[in-house]
Amino acid sequence: MSDVHLIQHPLVTHKMTHMRDKETSTNRFRDLMHEVSMLLAYEVTRDFPLSSVDIETPLAPMKASVLDGKKIVIVSILRAGSGILDGMLQILPSARVGHVGIYRDPRTLVAVEYYFKMPPNMESRDAIIVDPMLATGHSAVAAVDRVLETEPRSVKFVCLLASREGIAFFHESHPDIPIYTAAIDDALNEKGYILPGLGDAGDRLYGTR
Repeated sequence: MSDVHLIQHPLVTHKMTHMRDKETSTNRFRDLMHEVSMLLAYEVTRDFPLSSVDIETPLAPMKASVLDGKKIVIVSILRAGSGILDGMLQILPSARVGHVGIYRDPRTLVAVEYYFKMPPNMESRDAIIVDPMLATGHSAVAAVDRVLETEPRSVKFVCLLASREGIAFFHESHPDIPIYTAAIDDALNEKGYILPGLGDAGDRLYGTR
């Protein structure tokens, strides 16, 4: 499967199991998404370049390496992407934030945009686009299309759960953009939801229907 990073860490797998469980409360689901998002942030930034700074330890001066958080933009696909955004900002507190408001038309499953806001100077920034679910792939592709219009230095897509169909659709449009996900499921139902999945991530995150 082209450029897909499946994060198979025991902690991620354990927390994803509890997220899938329909008995998991809204509060607990929110906490779990926050925790999994921090673990995904660790993996998605693994290859980010470091720069050197001068510091002093309690014993001596030295040159040390830091990640330039000001060059990172976390782009949340509203509304459920905010659950991942909050966790990633715990790991990358200096990152800028962008938002793409997209909803999926329940009849056509086509993505419809209603909001778009990004930081300036994207040409010097690395974009991490986040959304809990990569189901049909339409919303993800639409979001990536819009972000690419700002000409970022690089783009990665991060989700909790992806379908094989969604991955295929995504990479038909954006074969060079890597996907990072905590799990891959095989099927979609007639409404475009991932099976077995975890339900509607936004509804479970915010206690709506």
